[in-house]
Amino acid sequence: MALIPATILTGFLGSGKTTLLKRILTEAHGQKIAVIENEFGEENIDSDILVTESKEQIVQMSNGCVCCTIREDLREALQVLAAKKRQGLLDFDRVVIETTGLADPGPVAQTFFMDDEIAESYLLDSILTLVDAKHAPQQLNDRQEARRQVGFADQIFISKSDLVSADETDALIHRLKHMNPRAPQQKVHFGEVPLKDVFDLRGFNLNAKLDIDPDFLTEDDHDHHDHDHVHGEHCDHPSHKHEGHGHHHHVDDDVKSFVYKADRAFDPAKLEDFLGAIVNIYGPRMLRYKGVLNMKGTERKVIFQGVHQLMGSDLGPEWGKDEARQSRMVFIGIELPREILEQGLEQCLV
Repeated sequence: MALIPATILTGFLGSGKTTLLKRILTEAHGQKIAVIENEFGEENIDSDILVTESKEQIVQMSNGCVCCTIREDLREALQVLAAKKRQGLLDFDRVVIETTGLADPGPVAQTFFMDDEIAESYLLDSILTLVDAKHAPQQLNDRQEARRQVGFADQIFISKSDLVSADETDALIHRLKHMNPRAPQQKVHFGEVPLKDVFDLRGFNLNAKLDIDPDFLTEDDHDHHDHDHVHGEHCDHPSHKHEGHGHHHHVDDDVKSFVYKADRAFDPAKLEDFLGAIVNIYGPRMLRYKGVLNMKGTERKVIFQGVHQLMGSDLGPEWGKDEARQSRMVFIGIELPREILEQGLEQCLV
């Protein structure tokens, strides 16, 4: 049986996850989608669009989608769905897991790698994060869960941008990009998103190209997290500390990203030892990291990525004849020691 693609949908309370999900589930796209609601509250997917057919917590939707509310173990719910699909009791093409608004998506993502039985049935496609433009500045300031959700994202959808000024939206986009430069951002209105931007993003595919915003790389001359940006005179951003009369704003989130580049090749053994040690110490704070590496001893690119303590690598395509063999890595995490990482990586070069 082919692996079942899985998508994790996350975002802070009120960011529009259910609206997006409802749209995905009710649209006539011909795909049969199983939804796992990893919720602990009373509210589940609006029951008016569900057709309940069993005493179990699995319900069949009017358009052929399946819905499963779990109060306990995600692993168990995934196993039950896969087993029912194998037995021909349920028919679905893919799974969407909606996390609670307060959830850290890390452990959910790790389930797909740490559990052999799950890994044999499912393929984690991507983590989608919804961000509410009106409340995000305050939520990102106050709640680490909101910052983590941004750090984990493969794709960010900004909702409710019609409720704030263009300047405020721009400031939010800028802030999110510094937290996570590898996730494309898109404004959405009431969950209206083309399915091609939701499914088959291959965010966890090791052979996917390294999507780092090229403009982000050009800013490398100074520390990104100290990047000031200027707004119009009437901007009164609650999310920034005012600094002097110059009306600059300063963002200092604990979730930050940085890019490391090197023109010399890596020594494979040294790099493996160093990354192993780093992941051992800082793994819980490392949200996502990914890179295309130039390794001594191979003509092919080495692609690696990780979530928390779980790290994997794979051989990619050969370097092109005229292509500069430059290693590029992006690290996204909570107060990661940039200098220690950079010095350690330097010492792994040939």
